[in-house]
Amino acid sequence: MVWILGGIGLVVLLAGAALQFAIWRNGPAVLSTVDAMVGGSRDAERMATIATGDHPQQKVIVWGPKHRDPAAAPAPVLVFAHGGSWRNGDPVDYGFIGRTFVPKGFIVVLVGYRLSEDGRYPAMLEDTARAVAWTHEEIADYGGDPDHIVLAGHSAGAYNVVMTALEEQWLARLGQSTQVIKGVVGMSGPYDFVPLDSDSTIASFGHLDDPMVSQPAEHIGENAPPMLLVHGTKDTLVRPRNSRHLAKELRAQDNRVEALGLEDMDHNQPLIALAAPWRGNEVKLFDASFTSPRDPINLVDEIAAFAMNVAERTEIEGQTSVPVKAKTR
Repeated sequence: MVWILGGIGLVVLLAGAALQFAIWRNGPAVLSTVDAMVGGSRDAERMATIATGDHPQQKVIVWGPKHRDPAAAPAPVLVFAHGGSWRNGDPVDYGFIGRTFVPKGFIVVLVGYRLSEDGRYPAMLEDTARAVAWTHEEIADYGGDPDHIVLAGHSAGAYNVVMTALEEQWLARLGQSTQVIKGVVGMSGPYDFVPLDSDSTIASFGHLDDPMVSQPAEHIGENAPPMLLVHGTKDTLVRPRNSRHLAKELRAQDNRVEALGLEDMDHNQPLIALAAPWRGNEVKLFDASFTSPRDPINLVDEIAAFAMNVAERTEIEGQTSVPVKAKTR
């Protein structure tokens, strides 16, 4: 019996390791498939796919509840941009973001933007701004609140949403303002990558005479939207210093920012934590310095609370910040 139980345990461990490897190799498509199989639809559905430009990668995919009371108040909107080193990715593979946050009370907009040669800076920012502008103008038709838009992104997508929120020109070109953005969630984002020393940053930004113009810290003013910056402490693809640096620069301009270091998580694990069967798990947490332990959190709840309550302000340790779950204070 002991040998049988040991064998079953080994199979379970190997299956878990194989699944993690598949996600690492095949990414969001595998993750979304697992999420749908394990977690079900959760009363969330893809409502529409809309082109935001002539290029096939310029699009948004809207997720909302299958059953919504037409008389209900408009729902807050979470606009999510995928990662992929500005070279690959498709919002169609991120249905798990819709299945995670629609049940939390959001309308979710998944952003597609030009990639590789077509998506070199500033194309990825132009396309992200297009998606935000479309959301502000049209999301009311899908039950969303155009006055409660929060941007979120993972990896390259985190860079896209942070820059779109900080640098006015991208939305201004479309007759919009960064004031329509009520908050930003950046996960595992590259915000401090000059000098350019990776294939992806060289390919996307190497043509610039002065690559510093592409860095978020160069565009921070005193009225940046509140930000929640999430980073795994074991991320070796995009080092945690990126989030620490941006948080420091935002605070220096008296902006509201919360930086969370997720203990022992790598580059993709914060994203995995948003999908079934992992989204119910708590993760160990460090404070903004990534050195002082804090109480464990559920990352989905933390992001949802930030995005839902982003208009509220509170004073924390002498700094103006945005409230998340009370137990993390």
